[in-house]
Amino acid sequence: MLDFTEYSKIFISLFAIVDPVGIIPIIIAFTAGMTAQKRERVGRMASLSVLFILLAALLLGEAILSFFGISIHSFRTAGGILLLLMSINMLIGNKPSYTPDDTGEGDTTSSVAIVPLSTPLLAGPGAISTVILDAHKGTNTGHYGVMALILVLLSCTVWLTFLIAPWVSRRLGKIGSNIVSRLMGLLLAAIAVEFIAGGLRGLFPALG
Repeated sequence: MLDFTEYSKIFISLFAIVDPVGIIPIIIAFTAGMTAQKRERVGRMASLSVLFILLAALLLGEAILSFFGISIHSFRTAGGILLLLMSINMLIGNKPSYTPDDTGEGDTTSSVAIVPLSTPLLAGPGAISTVILDAHKGTNTGHYGVMALILVLLSCTVWLTFLIAPWVSRRLGKIGSNIVSRLMGLLLAAIAVEFIAGGLRGLFPALG
């Protein structure tokens, strides 16, 4: 198992990648006109979907890499490049745009909670890549147990974000949300550079 500091870094990096605070304006757009009960339902479904997707990456990610014959160092480098691109988008303020359905009823509510809110906005390629790479840092049951706990805590933060999104949006305003998103982008960029450097050292030992 890793020490507490390393697991804290894993949680912080995943929180920065998922960035539930940064997508508050998008959450508001997709839940506009919904009652508090419906908004809570969407948030609950989205958080559970994020948990399921990332748990699948945790438990099956390495097996998928082995099946396709991809080394962990290659995946770490590719994941770092992907995270760096995501961080650049966060720093310059690019966000994907969607047109929400006005009904917010039945299957529409469920589909909005899963796509696009759960994936690709929250549990996207960056988060999945990070979970697979972090899972490779340990092999015992305790490591996977702590990783699973981190994912549970992360999904809880997603659920809480949906609950407080209207309040936070009113208090922060557009400028405040942009500032938080850019700070997350800067943190993510630093983490991405570490991923790339580690992957290159593994692929080219002479660099170490």
